[in-house]
Amino acid sequence: MESGPAIFAGAAFTLFGGALLLWTTVRALHRAPVAHGLPPRAAVALTSLSGAAFLALGVWCFGRL
Repeated sequence: MESGPAIFAGAAFTLFGGALLLWTTVRALHRAPVAHGLPPRAAVALTSLSGAAFLALGVWCFGRL
């Protein structure tokens, strides 16, 4: 009964984390700004850590099934 919300949350977190990591990688490789108003290295580090955290949270949700 409670596996439905866990599957939805896991899918949402995993898709968002993966998309954020992919977007950050593409922006960094093209030398385009990642975040407005931040130094490039800090922006890449912050978004990479956030993407990895969301990806890990999604994997954790799937592991709870």
